[in-house]
Amino acid sequence: MMQNVHLAPDTDEDDLYSGYNDHNPTYDTEELENDTAFQQAVRTSHGRRPPDGVTRPMTAVRAAGFTKAALRGSALDPLGQARGPAPPLEARSEDSPEEKIRQLEKKVNELVEESCVASSCGDLKLALEKAKDAGRKERVLVRQREQVASPENINLDLTYSVLFTLASQYSANEMYAEALNTYQVIVKNKMFSNAGRLKVNMGNIYLKQRNYSKAIKFYRMALDQIPSVHKEMRIKIMQNIGVTFIKTGQYSDAVNSFEHIMSTAPNLKAGFNLILSYFALGDREKMKKAFQKLIAVALEIDEDDKYVSPSDDPHTNLVIEAIKNDHLRQMERERKAMAEKYIMTAAKLIAPVIETSFAVGYDWCVEVVKASPYVELANDLEINKAVTYLKQKDFHQAAETLKMFEKKDSRVKSAAATNLSFLYYLENEFAQASSYADLAVNSDRYNPSALTNKGNTVFANGDYEKAAEFYKEALRNDSSCTEALYNIGLTYKKLNRLDEALDCFLKLHAILRNSAHVLYQIANIYELMEDPGQAVEWLMQLLSVVPTDSRVLSKLGGLYDSEGDKSQAFQYYYESYRYFPSSIDVIEWLGAYYVDTQFCEKAIQYFERASLIQPTQVKWQLMVASCFRRSGNYQKALDTYKDIHRKFPENAECLRFLVRLCTDIGLKEVQEYAAKLKRLEKMKEIREQRVRSGRDGSRRDGSAGSGECPTPGGPGSPGSYKHHEVVPKHPACWFYIQGILARAN
Repeated sequence: MMQNVHLAPDTDEDDLYSGYNDHNPTYDTEELENDTAFQQAVRTSHGRRPPDGVTRPMTAVRAAGFTKAALRGSALDPLGQARGPAPPLEARSEDSPEEKIRQLEKKVNELVEESCVASSCGDLKLALEKAKDAGRKERVLVRQREQVASPENINLDLTYSVLFTLASQYSANEMYAEALNTYQVIVKNKMFSNAGRLKVNMGNIYLKQRNYSKAIKFYRMALDQIPSVHKEMRIKIMQNIGVTFIKTGQYSDAVNSFEHIMSTAPNLKAGFNLILSYFALGDREKMKKAFQKLIAVALEIDEDDKYVSPSDDPHTNLVIEAIKNDHLRQMERERKAMAEKYIMTAAKLIAPVIETSFAVGYDWCVEVVKASPYVELANDLEINKAVTYLKQKDFHQAAETLKMFEKKDSRVKSAAATNLSFLYYLENEFAQASSYADLAVNSDRYNPSALTNKGNTVFANGDYEKAAEFYKEALRNDSSCTEALYNIGLTYKKLNRLDEALDCFLKLHAILRNSAHVLYQIANIYELMEDPGQAVEWLMQLLSVVPTDSRVLSKLGGLYDSEGDKSQAFQYYYESYRYFPSSIDVIEWLGAYYVDTQFCEKAIQYFERASLIQPTQVKWQLMVASCFRRSGNYQKALDTYKDIHRKFPENAECLRFLVRLCTDIGLKEVQEYAAKLKRLEKMKEIREQRVRSGRDGSRRDGSAGSGECPTPGGPGSPGSYKHHEVVPKHPACWFYIQGILARAN
């Protein structure tokens, strides 16, 4: 073992640890007395001391505030306060290049901040101007720095901030070309770190410009330059890529993006978009799996039990009350509402296609939802199923589906009963509608839709005062319930309380600016208040919303006609006829207008159209013949009267004109028509005598009878007509069908 061990040979080299005991004799204090040079220096210094009475300055200890004078009674002054205030600082020169650069840099930062503040306040134009001004001043700053110092001293962070702010404001003001150019300046500058991720912004701009291929290209470039540790950023970019693929119709590529997201970091938007992609591809099984993935996305919010106090501790109750409606709680509510919206929309989308019928599809969705944390949405899906039956006009199935909720909790029962009330109202079964409206109100007294439907059933029965009370209660529970506000306006109109009705519709107009129904009601109320000027003004506003509505045009024509402005009336009546050439009232007015203005030839076409619309009404054909006669075309008039006589042989007016025309022309047929006219008049006289004798006989029988009411008589008897109370049809009211998203919280 010792064969590999070699001993170090003896050498004459110095030892590594030698010299540690050696020292410089200069620092040997024990030999100072024998040091000739030191003794000579001491004697020389002592000989040059000042005379007695003069204090030699002790400069070695002055920094500590100690002097020899302190020994003679002077106070200790370690801070040197006895010397008085320090001299003023030297004034900074404002003309120095460094100071100018500092001030200019400060101004650029202020402009960037002002641009951001203006943008957040919505003043995009001012934000852009501030950003441009910051860009100009920053370029001046760079030139001044280059003149004073080396280029390495340029503030790159400030340059990046200015360029990024300018590009953002260009994009916000939809100046996309300028924004892209500015982003290119940042991206191409290698001195800016992490500038590659701005390609996401460039992709967003291309997406807004619908240049989808370039958008995908820049998204992918940004994805390549972002490291894998930035997981959330990469997921968002992939989501943008998937959405862009959907817009281009490349659903298979979109599926790949969203499937990767759902397997890596699932979220609601990606899950919903995945369902849309599979829906577009028509893949039923994949739609089901995607829906299950969407249901399984975790919301990561606290349960509602957290905000329920477990004890009577006042301190705990105070804390719970404070956090019950804080910003975090509001954010949780918004996230939950968004999740429910995505799930309900997805269920409505896929339910009709994933199975053989939409009912089976809804049942599958309901079962999946019941097994998820969103179990309360199952009832809403069932209600939506009933609404779908309503859209398909299958009222029986809709009613059966809604009746299943009668034994559910109050909120669901109220929603189902509201829809049932609406359903029976549409079928004019007002008793059933009223019954279910009562059930809805009793289940949830604060449900404005239930109160509105209850008011509608009372309105249909003619009890307008009571209907108004229900509408008012609905408005007290929900001031934004426009259906109740509209219906209470109709109720006041029925009660002839026109001022209150007008106030309701004006309030509604402030909420629904372009509602044709509201504008018409306001115009109609002004007409009832005999204010045609205001009525015309509101009808003109209505015409700007529905410019092709023939009834609005004819209404304007009627108002101008009542004011005596025939030319304006003709213009609107003619426009109404152009859009709807089958309105008898409009046709009659236009024909009469041309007759009054002595243009009978033009009136003929309108009366001929009226005779086509109402072929059994003899008056239109008589007007056609009259127009021929007035225009001097007697032969055409004669032929027309003869045709009318063949169709309506008992029309005395036609026979009179035939006799007159034949006499004027000198035709032999005049005797024949005169005889027919005489015979017709005689038959009419005999018929009238019979009617009069029948009335006299009934009066005598009634006076000699036992006092019982007579049975209604013939056609001329007043008792032959029954008086019916006019019930407003359902389009007169706005109804509230409580759909799947109208959930009472």
